[in-house]
Amino acid sequence: MTATLTFHGGAGTVTGSRFLLATPDDAVLVDCGLFQGLEALRLQNWQGPGFHPRTPRAILLTHAHIDHSGYLPRLVRLGYRGPIYATPATAELTRILLLDAAQIQEEDAAFANRKGFSKHHPALPLFTVGDALRTIQYLRTRPYGERFDVGTFRATFRNAGHILGSAFVHLEVPLRPDNAHLIVISGDLGRYHQPIHTDPVPLPPCDTLVLETTYGDRTHPHESIIAQLRQELLPTLERGGTVLIPAFAVARAQLVTHHLRVAIETGRFPEIPIHIDSPMANDVTHLYDRYLESEYLDRAIPHTSPGALFPRNVRFHRTIEDSKKLNNLPGPRIIIAASGMLTGGRVLHHLQRLAPDPRNLICLVGYQAAGTRGRALIDGATTLRVFGIDIDIRARVTCIHGLSAHADRDELLRWVETAHQPPKRIFLVHGEPPAAEALAAALRTRVPSEIVIPALGQSFPLE
Repeated sequence: MTATLTFHGGAGTVTGSRFLLATPDDAVLVDCGLFQGLEALRLQNWQGPGFHPRTPRAILLTHAHIDHSGYLPRLVRLGYRGPIYATPATAELTRILLLDAAQIQEEDAAFANRKGFSKHHPALPLFTVGDALRTIQYLRTRPYGERFDVGTFRATFRNAGHILGSAFVHLEVPLRPDNAHLIVISGDLGRYHQPIHTDPVPLPPCDTLVLETTYGDRTHPHESIIAQLRQELLPTLERGGTVLIPAFAVARAQLVTHHLRVAIETGRFPEIPIHIDSPMANDVTHLYDRYLESEYLDRAIPHTSPGALFPRNVRFHRTIEDSKKLNNLPGPRIIIAASGMLTGGRVLHHLQRLAPDPRNLICLVGYQAAGTRGRALIDGATTLRVFGIDIDIRARVTCIHGLSAHADRDELLRWVETAHQPPKRIFLVHGEPPAAEALAAALRTRVPSEIVIPALGQSFPLE
């Protein structure tokens, strides 16, 4: 029997993770994410998935981030009807994220139609709240470490340490009655010794490894996060300005809040009002707090205690009316809003209002993919197009480094070398070409594995 691995997303780019494992009798899909960033990538979301929607018997979800889960409602809309396996925490997060993403899709389409700035008439959502609700019905949970059957395949989720519930997938692919091909798909790999997340567990024996490379060409700085927050934010706050922090609602908003709490409680940061303007971040923060206090995790999380995510000066804004109230509140204050790369959501309304004022600060706290407004700001853009209007960027723009939940080059190499025996072949995915090529060069000096950087749509036999 032969098997193939096909890269329908996440190849040559950071987003759109979609990996199809198929034998003549069976198939499973690992991750089902949205393409984000450059317009050419985003347009691929409107095309077919690259396979018939009912080809996979099941979908295995490494974690809930939209670039790994966000195409699920579209695939269900197109006809997928199988189970979607995930860890319990990932399933809870996925429910939150997909409903939020669907609502944003509908709201953005309606807003574009009202304002008339869309190229399409009428503007349509990629998927609807109804599609998301149907998708959620197919979620099935499996805990870390449990080996379970997926048709003729066997799968195990193992803790990847990236965000709450994140896993890498250890799959046994049947080739002959007495032989299975072992493949590990990393999803997004987390970092070591970080607050609110555990370390990734070691890499188990495998013939093939599919490894993310988001930060494959760099290492994270080790400068204190709190020192950076003081240096970058205090001048703006002291002159009465507002700090806008675009942050992913899952993991990043919680991590930023945690560091601010520590800084305030240790007297290194003033008790400035902090507003989290995201219903999703509100829900996710409570979910994180519940899991931090549970026995869900098999190891203690370093430097993190229950209640770590709730500084007393944090205010959550759930409704649109609550969000609009921020328009009339003067600084000094901090507003944390999604999305982290300024691709959509409430943060765009705050950006439109705050960016033209030089008293304010836009503070980026995560990876900014090519083609996003966040990347444009890093690259020095003086104007940004928001809701069909060009806005001037007169506010100061800065970045806080070291908050990423992605392993850097050294941490990726460290994790690969935790395996007792290196994989025969390593596919490098989920990174821009320079990052993948840099990690490939580093791996070739460390392990005897065959290193492959696949192209989008490329298939490989598994032997």
